[in-house]
Amino acid sequence: MLDYELLQKLCTSCGISGDEGEVRELILNEIKPFADEITVDASGNIIAFKKGRRTPAKKLLISAHMDEVGFIVTYITSDGCLKFDCVGGVNDSAAFSKNVKVGPKKLHGVVCAKPVHLLTADEKKKSPKIKDLLIDIGAESREEAEKYVSPGDSIVFDSLYENRYGRVISKAIDDRFGCLVLIELIRSELEYDTWFSFVVQEEIGLRGAKCAAFSVAPDNAIVIEATTAADVPYSENEDRVCLVGGGAVVTFMDRATIYDKEFYRIAKECAEQEGIKFQTKTKIAGGNDAGAIHSSRGGVRTLAISVPCRYLHASGSLASTDDMEAVFRLARSAAARIQGM
Repeated sequence: MLDYELLQKLCTSCGISGDEGEVRELILNEIKPFADEITVDASGNIIAFKKGRRTPAKKLLISAHMDEVGFIVTYITSDGCLKFDCVGGVNDSAAFSKNVKVGPKKLHGVVCAKPVHLLTADEKKKSPKIKDLLIDIGAESREEAEKYVSPGDSIVFDSLYENRYGRVISKAIDDRFGCLVLIELIRSELEYDTWFSFVVQEEIGLRGAKCAAFSVAPDNAIVIEATTAADVPYSENEDRVCLVGGGAVVTFMDRATIYDKEFYRIAKECAEQEGIKFQTKTKIAGGNDAGAIHSSRGGVRTLAISVPCRYLHASGSLASTDDMEAVFRLARSAAARIQGM
């Protein structure tokens, strides 16, 4: 069984794109006793090597990203509130009225907008835009706020972690779950030598993965991710994309990558032979670090295995522990099969 206490630590750590230091230190402390080599590159990626019982003919990289979506302080108003902008793809409505933590002091704040009794009739019909929102930290003036906060400070959602009824509810399951899978693999005995990368800045353009893939120069790669499950009452049929409880998601194509067809077939065969529940996405949507990895150097044969997750890029997302276990089992099996080719 996966270490869900560690998943809680990972998900509740702060680490928006470009400010992943806290979660990076947590990961380093977890893998140092088990990895044979560890480096942190100039981008902040962790690149680790774990020796297995055998050396494969081709080099495999297994990758997940450390960063989460969030916000950044852009301006402090005269009355001590904070203007901000998005870091990563956060919907305007996902930000309004949410609790947040601001800056290195993790100051508590709330995202606010014009009070409802001051809205015009037209404004009441529209969701507030990020540009119209503020963060209230309780300061009475710019001078007071500046004692604790500066432009450029990171802002993360402040939300609880719960694991009940086989469901995890938390911020940052995307992609701290993937980080957990990599840590568990590094902790385990591996059949083949394997490279791992915990990368930065996925949410703002797959930037860390581009650097890590260039440095490692793998022949093959597996990306472990969280992907959109839209199995909610507002959607039906193919619009549901994938289902929480439906098993590991093996993707054949998204907006950034057409995945290696043989690896896609191998993953499905592994799942069928080992009784691992799996599914595919019913829409060509989204993307992940595979978009940067598969086109690195002369090209990298790439597979993505994801956990279906509702409400990505919000203050709270939801995923199934059964699906998480399925992703871990399938990642381990598919990696060994690919390395043994």
